[in-house]
Amino acid sequence: MNGMSYAKGPVDTPLLETTIGEALRDAAHRWGTGLALVSRHQGLRYTWQELDEEVDRIATGLLRRGVRKGERVGIWAPNCAEWTVIQFATARIGAILVNINPAYRLSEVEYALNKVGCSMLVTAARFKSSDYIAMLRELGGERLPTLSHVVSLGEERFEGFEPWSDLRAEPDADLLVQAASAIDRNDAINIQFTSGTTGFPKGATLTHRNILNNGYFAGRTIHLSPRDRICIPVPLYHCFGMVLGNLAALTSGAAMVYPDEAFEPGKVLAAVAEEGCTALYGVPTMFIAVLNHSGFGTFDVSSLRTGIMAGATCPVSLMREVMGQLNMREVTIGYGMTETSPLTTQTATDDPVEERVASVGRVHPHAEARIIGLDGQTLPIGEQGEYCSRGYAVMRGYWEDPERTAEAIDAEGWMHSGDLAVMDANGYVRITGRIKDMIIRGGENIYPREIEEFLLTHPLILDVQVFGVEDEKYGEEVCAWIIARPDAELTTQCVLDHCKGRIAHFKVPRYVRVVERFEMTVTGKAQKFAMRKIMEDELKRATGTPIGSPSS
Repeated sequence: MNGMSYAKGPVDTPLLETTIGEALRDAAHRWGTGLALVSRHQGLRYTWQELDEEVDRIATGLLRRGVRKGERVGIWAPNCAEWTVIQFATARIGAILVNINPAYRLSEVEYALNKVGCSMLVTAARFKSSDYIAMLRELGGERLPTLSHVVSLGEERFEGFEPWSDLRAEPDADLLVQAASAIDRNDAINIQFTSGTTGFPKGATLTHRNILNNGYFAGRTIHLSPRDRICIPVPLYHCFGMVLGNLAALTSGAAMVYPDEAFEPGKVLAAVAEEGCTALYGVPTMFIAVLNHSGFGTFDVSSLRTGIMAGATCPVSLMREVMGQLNMREVTIGYGMTETSPLTTQTATDDPVEERVASVGRVHPHAEARIIGLDGQTLPIGEQGEYCSRGYAVMRGYWEDPERTAEAIDAEGWMHSGDLAVMDANGYVRITGRIKDMIIRGGENIYPREIEEFLLTHPLILDVQVFGVEDEKYGEEVCAWIIARPDAELTTQCVLDHCKGRIAHFKVPRYVRVVERFEMTVTGKAQKFAMRKIMEDELKRATGTPIGSPSS
């Protein structure tokens, strides 16, 4: 590595140079009667052959409604079999699937549909507290000028909405062949909105080649085969579900298992036990919830072998519990971003536990990574800087936003992550924080990740988020939100005593708050900006009275 923070992934296994539609046809030929998909809450089970046929029906239905290559088709629904069918059906005819976050409200869905000019939307009737039908009726045609077809999922029929069952058509081989012949593996096939903390979401535009290969190599890293069943409680609208879940299964012959429409730890455990799942995906908070479920001991999880944990820091104690209590001895940690399809690094199934916790692994096949300084130059091994990646997985760009695309991808093709990282001499990458998360307290640069990792060494602390809050004297002060272990009596003073004399005084949290849960995104990522706002509002109301005790 020449002493510099640069690494290139192996290239011994060639990239897949095919489209997603062709990959599904190949899967149906190779594993025809093998199990492809289980949607437990819907009572649906498909073999690869049955899934391929269902995709042909929907693809034919789309073509007959005038949907053509390059047109945008939105999907606004929680996890369900239809989500995956529309994912593959749009790919088969060259339409671009637009993932709409199930948590979006009126203004957000209006923005997303209009930003990319969706001509069709497939929608659930409702999810949790959101009534999608009512919201779409409120928006109406005037506010959604490009939207000409809206298809509703479920048995219920709604005036002005076409039911999913009507979209299913007898497959038209000639139409499908004609559509497929016009598709190239480098065509845009998917738009995913990145959830920024400021400004409007950006539409990361991904190709067949981007996401099909990323699913393929993620699956190869955990040694997926037709004998495996992947429990997928992470959202399909996110790369974690639709790429690392669905496309890893598509390219390996493993089965996709959806425990429920959204994450619920008891449903996850039931799915693992009753379906014999061998792999489980999730962010750390999901694994914590599964391990702490009141009925955990009543479920047989012995079939589990591997999985992917991504999206946030994994404490050493959690990794050991996942490997021991969940039997996931070959669990891996992955790192990436929507703009890179998503993974660019991943640990190996036989990496030492220390590497699987302290790092996010080494660079994926056919990818490059480097750590750069403020001057844009590659830093020496062991120095902290911005993580950048390059290769097949980097997106085409943000939809119709060349300015923001140029800010993210430089002239040499490097995608700038905004994450701070360190690379060691063996090529293992450790993510050390977000550049924007850095707290500047009285001129001192403080990295929340460092304090979080320290606080997680306290035996009563289950999870922690550290962020900065505005302060008149120092500019910013350190605040920690902490979730205690079940039945633990954790006080603010316990936390401060744990810090005293063990970390620099300026890193000791000025405000400590023991909470039951964090502010989270639908994908299970902590929203520090939301927690910061809550704290600052509370501090203002308290007219300067601190929440928690001041540090010494």
